[in-house]
Amino acid sequence: MSVGEARRAGRPGTGEASEGVGSELFRELARMVAALAEVQELHSFALPYPGLAQRALDRTVMHCLDIGETPPKSLPELWEWCRTRPACDPLFVVPASLVTPGTTLVHPVGRMPTRSCLELASHGPDGGVAAHARALLGDLEARCGTGERLRQCRRFLARHPVVHQQDRFGTGWSKAVWSRVKDLYGPLPESLLVDGVFLRCSSCGLPALPLGRAVPIPGPSATGANIWCEGEECLRDDPPELIREPDQAWILRRSLRMFLALPHRTEEAARGALDRAGIDHEALSGPLSAYRLRDAGPGIVDIQVYDRLQPALLAAHLTDSAPLADRTLVVVPDALAGRDGYREAFNDALPALLRDRLVLTTPVDLVPDLGRARKEEKDDA
Repeated sequence: MSVGEARRAGRPGTGEASEGVGSELFRELARMVAALAEVQELHSFALPYPGLAQRALDRTVMHCLDIGETPPKSLPELWEWCRTRPACDPLFVVPASLVTPGTTLVHPVGRMPTRSCLELASHGPDGGVAAHARALLGDLEARCGTGERLRQCRRFLARHPVVHQQDRFGTGWSKAVWSRVKDLYGPLPESLLVDGVFLRCSSCGLPALPLGRAVPIPGPSATGANIWCEGEECLRDDPPELIREPDQAWILRRSLRMFLALPHRTEEAARGALDRAGIDHEALSGPLSAYRLRDAGPGIVDIQVYDRLQPALLAAHLTDSAPLADRTLVVVPDALAGRDGYREAFNDALPALLRDRLVLTTPVDLVPDLGRARKEEKDDA
């Protein structure tokens, strides 16, 4: 039974049709927001609207009429709804077993797609934004092969979501690597500029935007809640870096920023833990950050690294992915795993047959959890 079937099987019958319509609309709006975010001028939607956006607007209007709600009058108003109306809003009634109730699709400060929006837009048969990232890396692998060239290119992409002209003169710059990956970058979009300046988060290196779209004044306000960054979860001690010549900078494709660069610190921490424990591992093709452990016992043991805010969507992704190893340790940041209900929501969203094969862990707990898994295998042998 799939995660979706398992979820539907446990859902009460009353109100199911209404809940299903609103939940599916929320998913469609997530796909719309993710697609429209690639348009540079998000603040100036012009008629005629793109087909995907027009269909989403039409469906929202029809759903509002069905439930007696005043519908949005335009795409800008619908975008504002995606910023202010969470998943638990009566318009959507998305079950908490899919996404957390307070989830919105557009960030209230950055007015850009939230991480949860991009995760939800990746939920489904086509894989959405995450599948786009995997396809881009698949093309890169086809050009580089599976050896050191690919590892160097992946590492560069993960560490450089934004590249400035001056970076070419820094230590460690490789012309060969840049020649292989530069097609995965593009100019900084106008939607990420503030008074002609680009802001880069001092913690995660991803794009940042201030509340009110004004260049922040140095000081405490430049490090707090008045600043949005694409990573959303960063604790910043320093204000964002200002790039005053944005025409001399290039930015990595959004899908790779979110699903390769964002989990990179967690991936490096996990690999570091394995190296310190003397556990050999090799990178796998397919998943974005996955490794197979060597000499891990009688069964096949993998690790996969993610930085996903929505545990049920992560569980659904892993359930739909194939093939699975005998045991896969799913590594997420310590801060996420420590959130109330995160582990429980992840495990509850897994089919019962997979709960022993998919183990949620963190870089700190990875080696101890691996030791426990080996002991369980020996006890079962």
